[in-house]
Amino acid sequence: MKALRSMGYRPVGREGSHVKLRYDHPETDEVRVVSVPLTDSDQISQDTYRSIADQCGADDFEA
Repeated sequence: MKALRSMGYRPVGREGSHVKLRYDHPETDEVRVVSVPLTDSDQISQDTYRSIADQCGADDFEA
């Protein structure tokens, strides 16, 4: 979540154990909303990382 916040994503809501982050592109007005799980550990599965990257628009993410 720190990495997304450093890229301009900001928290806009929470649903259960997930927080929603929103990014508004300053030049294209594109809006992306990403759902990120809140966990007690630093362990997140590769599939979850891949899903977050897809939601962020990453084209070639390797976990």
